[in-house]
Amino acid sequence: MKRVILATLVVFAAMPALACETVRVGDIEVEHAWSRATIGADRPGVVYLSIRNTGSTDDALIGVATPIAGMPMLHETVVSDGIASMPHTMSMPVPAGQTAALAPGGFHGMLMGLTQALKKGDSFPLTLTFETAGDVTVTVEVLGMGAKEAECPNAQP
Repeated sequence: MKRVILATLVVFAAMPALACETVRVGDIEVEHAWSRATIGADRPGVVYLSIRNTGSTDDALIGVATPIAGMPMLHETVVSDGIASMPHTMSMPVPAGQTAALAPGGFHGMLMGLTQALKKGDSFPLTLTFETAGDVTVTVEVLGMGAKEAECPNAQP
C-alpha cells in the first residue's frame, strides 16, 4: 500500500513538469506549454508556449490540434485605434535562430468548442504543425484563471 501511495504522489508531482519539458522536432524546440482554466465548456480556452528555431532556415507554425476542442486555431491579438481584436491567422512565423511565442497579447492558440471545462491541475495534448519541421505533440498544463505565465523555471512566453 505504501508503494501505491508513493507511486501516485510521484506521478502527480511530475505532471506540471511535463508541461515544462522541451519537446523537439527537427530544428524546432517547444517548451512552457500552458493554458488557463475556463468558466465552462461553452467558453473558449487558450494555449501559450515558447518555440525556438535552432536551425538556419525560417519555419512557420501553420496549425494546432487537440482532442479537447472541436475548433482549435491560431489567433493574433491586433490593436487598431485602441480597440483589440483577435482574428484567426493562418500561420505564425518562427524565424531561424530566434524564439517565437504563443503569448498573452500576441499570437495564441484559441480552443473553440471545448469538450469540457479546463480545470486547474489538468493537462491535455496539443499537436503543433510546422511548415517545415512537421508535427510535434506537447503536454499543456492548465493553470488558474489568473495565470500570467507558465509555472516553469525561467518561463518567458
